[in-house]
Amino acid sequence: MGKATGFMEFERVGNSSVSPRERIKNFSEFKKQMNMEEREKQAARCMNCGVPFCQSGAVFGGMVSGCPLHNLIPEWNDEIYRQNTAEALSRLLKTNNFPEFTGRVCPALCEAACTCGINGEPVTVHDNELAIIEAGFEAGMMKPRIPALRSGKKVAVIGSGPAGLAVADMLNQRGHSVTVFEKDSRPGGLLMYGIPNMKLDKRAVERRISLMCDEGIIFKTDTNVGVDVTANEILSDFDAVVLCCGAKKPRKINAEGADAEGVVFAVDYLSDATKKVIGQTDDFHISAKDKNVVIIGGGDTGNDCVGTAIRQGCKSVVQLEMMAKLPDVRAENNPWPQWPRICKTDYGQEEAIAVFGKDPRLYQTTVSEIMKDENGRVCAVKTVKLHPVTDKKSGRTTMDPIEGSEEMLPCELLLIAAGFVGCEDYISEAFGIEKTERGNIKTAEDAFVTSNEKIFAAGDVRRGQSLVVWAISEGRKCASEVDRFLMDY
Repeated sequence: MGKATGFMEFERVGNSSVSPRERIKNFSEFKKQMNMEEREKQAARCMNCGVPFCQSGAVFGGMVSGCPLHNLIPEWNDEIYRQNTAEALSRLLKTNNFPEFTGRVCPALCEAACTCGINGEPVTVHDNELAIIEAGFEAGMMKPRIPALRSGKKVAVIGSGPAGLAVADMLNQRGHSVTVFEKDSRPGGLLMYGIPNMKLDKRAVERRISLMCDEGIIFKTDTNVGVDVTANEILSDFDAVVLCCGAKKPRKINAEGADAEGVVFAVDYLSDATKKVIGQTDDFHISAKDKNVVIIGGGDTGNDCVGTAIRQGCKSVVQLEMMAKLPDVRAENNPWPQWPRICKTDYGQEEAIAVFGKDPRLYQTTVSEIMKDENGRVCAVKTVKLHPVTDKKSGRTTMDPIEGSEEMLPCELLLIAAGFVGCEDYISEAFGIEKTERGNIKTAEDAFVTSNEKIFAAGDVRRGQSLVVWAISEGRKCASEVDRFLMDY
């Protein structure tokens, strides 16, 4: 423990941000790194607890709290405080393949379980992690790790999102020859196309991909396995196949008029915006400029749509959430170290408040009908309020419409950010493997192998839509299972 009284001497100070009014002028990252002297004080707040819940990744109250990667948080916080950047980086990379991604987009399950948070503010674990890896890159410490020996085994990884990259990285370091197949033009999957540039600068993704290429991993882009190349060709050319192709089938809405032009899935909208930002296309094919935008869905994806629509110059933006607003502070039945079920105002909502003077979220509300103009384009939506109804027999609660609560909202762009229902069908059909009732690739219990012993699955394609940190965790564990399959030990 670097400074025994650090948590009492120093107040929590997180990374600062560019003001909402200023940052909406571009798609650049808006979080600012503090200098290392101040960072050392933040690391000094770590208490080096006897039981560090921050790295537990355990289930409390039905939700995971603490890092799923079991990052050695007290150890690298201590090294930051002692100004041992190289040692801090070494400890961080033992458990996390890509801290530059989690340090930007992870919701910080670790901080929710920080002991400092019981009676005060948790340690800035999330910011500290990003500071370590960025300092490592800046100092030239992130060099290619080229395996001294090769096993002679070949592995195909289908999909280059966080799970696929983690699988590829781990298996490459074990000496296997890894080829990653990506259907889009650039590797990165969700990291490249699903997360807006203001949250995750694509140069950070490209920097990591370049390093992995130098380490011997082959990336084949614009190659849709199951379409451009058959599953049989993959199975005959490789000793093992790992499916990491995500859960990209979006949940549809049942409202009348859903076939109107201008009704767009959020994943397509965000992907299109990113392609313009990184110069892959000349302009936005789907733009919110001068339009009234309505977003169905209150999660991270919905928030990303809010931020993107504002940057494109929308006329107004409304975000519909089916559930009730969460409390602003922890409820008594939601104690530490459970994940805090509280209302969070994210960057997109902050920007909407700054631009339009109000929070864009309408709670317990959904769209019941989509209105079209004479050209078949969406021109308005009819919303309805919802209330919870619990079935006495099953105990299941549903959100049912309240009669007479309908309202009309102007809308020229309706974005559906209502989640996903599993992987795309052609993947499982091409490889002849089963899917679960939830639409995910079916694997053995508590394992990653499918009904075909040569085919494995990891990440969202196996567990359903989840966090980047969980995808990396799945990729690491899956790689270990694949390695045992290939080497018999």
